[in-house]
Amino acid sequence: MRKNVIAGNWKMYKTQMEASEFLQGFMPQLEDTLPDRDIILCVPYTDLFAMSQNLHGSSIRLGAQNVHWEAFGAYTGEISAPMLTEMGVRYVIVGHSERRQYFGETDETVNMRLKASQNAGLTPILCVGETKQQRDMNETESIICDQLKGGLANIDQTNLIIAYEPIWAIGTGDTCAAKEANQVIGLIRSQLKNADVSIQYGGSVKPDNVDEIMAQPEIDGALVGGASLQPDSFARIVNYQKI
Repeated sequence: MRKNVIAGNWKMYKTQMEASEFLQGFMPQLEDTLPDRDIILCVPYTDLFAMSQNLHGSSIRLGAQNVHWEAFGAYTGEISAPMLTEMGVRYVIVGHSERRQYFGETDETVNMRLKASQNAGLTPILCVGETKQQRDMNETESIICDQLKGGLANIDQTNLIIAYEPIWAIGTGDTCAAKEANQVIGLIRSQLKNADVSIQYGGSVKPDNVDEIMAQPEIDGALVGGASLQPDSFARIVNYQKI
C-alpha cells in the first residue's frame, strides 16, 4: 500500500542549537496531523545524534542526506550506513541532484549507495530528475528512465521511496506544474516492478502549492528543501489539506 511521505531536506543548514529551536516550534503543530502521512527530517550529520534523542517517541522519523557504499574503510570524511543506524536513522536521501552536480555522483554510485542502505536496514529515498536543458530538448522521459534503470539494478523495491525532483525547479521558486509532475511520476511508476512504491515530488514545494500537488493521484508526498527550514511553513506542508 502506498504511503504519503513528507520529508524535509535541511541540506547544509542548522547547528544543533538551531535544530532544537526548530523542533520547539514545529512539534506542537503536529497534534492534529492526520495519521495517513509519514514525516521525515533529513538533517546534517552533526545534528543526527541530538535529533535522534529529541525525536524519540515522536511521530517524526529521522533521515540522513547521504551514505557511503562501504560499511567501513579508508574513506576520509564519509559516513557509513551502520554509523547512521546506530544513531536511530531510518531513512537516507540517495542521488540528490546536488550530489550528482557538485560531487560527481553517478547512477553507478547511486546504485551502490542504495544497496548499502538497504543492507543496513535503512529505507533510501532515491532522487531522479532532469535539468532545464534536458526538459527543453524533450529528454525528460529518457533521462528519468535511464536514471531508474541504472540506479535500481538489483534493488529491493519493497524498501524504497523515490523522489522526482526536476533540477530546474530546485531552489529556484519555479515549481513544476502539478499535472506535469503527476504525469512524470506516473511514468516513473510504470518503470517499477512494485507499483506500491511511494513517489514524492520535490522542487520548490511551498505552503501555497502543497495542497494542489498532493491532490494529484500519482503523487505520494513531497521532498521539501527551503520550506522545511521554518517550523510554520513545514508544519503547513505536513498538514496539507485534501482537495
